[in-house]
Parts: sequence; structure tokens; C-alpha cells
Amino acid sequence: VLDGIRKEGLECLPWNTATRQLQARILFMRAVDPRGDWPDVSDAALLRNADTMLAPFLGQVRRRSDLGDTALDHVLTAQLAWRQRRALDDQAPTHYVVPSGARIRLEYGTQDAPVLAVRIQELFGLTTTPTVAGGRVPVIVQLLSPARRPVQVTRDLAGFWRTTYAHVRKELRGRYPKHAWPEDPTTATPQRGVR
Repeated sequence: VLDGIRKEGLECLPWNTATRQLQARILFMRAVDPRGDWPDVSDAALLRNADTMLAPFLGQVRRRSDLGDTALDHVLTAQLAWRQRRALDDQAPTHYVVPSGARIRLEYGTQDAPVLAVRIQELFGLTTTPTVAGGRVPVIVQLLSPARRPVQVTRDLAGFWRTTYAHVRKELRGRYPKHAWPEDPTTATPQRGVR
């Protein structure tokens, strides 16, 4: 089975979005915390070290069709020490609670920081950019219209409120009149839906 994985690559394994995000979170911590001795769980490392990283979890797998039962999240978390598992949840969380109270998923792996895609109205009252990695890495905030279309991407939320929000407000409030578009979003009450 390992020979087949080496030939075909890791795509023959049962990856899903959650498992790929777990992998991306571990690799993110490896990049931002080099002293933390985070393991390399990249696809290349998993293939290179298949005998030690993958083999113990293949259990009764005899043919490719049996790979569907392989728990890749266990393969990845087994590479972490206990302190790293705790730090992963604390410093590279899966979600961020925005001022509206919504718990929004953070997307890891596409940039050098996680992306928080959230509607503008849900961030009213938030004056600083959310961070991860113990406050060291600002999150990339993808601000969405009420229709959940990207409007602006920023790592400086305070700067967006101060310089760009007025233009966005002018452009979108006619298109979405049932949604709040306050002049000062830093003191406004966050909202999840229409007014």
C-alpha cells in the first residue's frame, strides 16, 4: 500500500477540507514559531517519511479501496507533542468570534496568515485587526458585502475604517438599503442581518 501511495501521491488518501485545514494550521505554526519544533507535515514530508508517519495508521489496509478508512487527522495530530496540540488550538484557532457574536471560520494555507471572510456589518465596533499566533500575526480580513461578495481585503482594519470605508459605504448603501451603513463604524453596533 505504501508503494502505491508513493507512486500515486497523497491524493489517493481520503483528504477532506477539515484535514487539509489541520495540515495548514500545523504548517502555519511551523512557519511563525520556528523555536516551537513544529513537525513538517507537508505533502512532501508525508511522502518522504511514509514509513514512520503513515504506516502506523494504515492498520488493516491491504488495497487502495481500503484507504477510505484512514483517519488522516490522527496521522497529523500524532506528529505533535501534547504542548503543541494545546498551542495549535490556542494560537492557530479554527474560528474567530466577531463582534456580532458569529463564529467565523479562519481559512489557513492560501496566504502567510489566515483569512477571515466576514460581512462588514458584523465587524462594526471592532477597531483593531484580529490576530493569531499569540498576537504576532494579523489576520487577513476579507470584508464582504451583505450578499457575501468580497469588497475589500485588509490587514489593517483601523486603516480601512479611517480611509476606505466611506467610499465602500457610498457605493453599497444604495444597493443594500436594508443594511446598516453608519458614518462611524467604529462606534456602531455590529449586526448579523438587516436592520
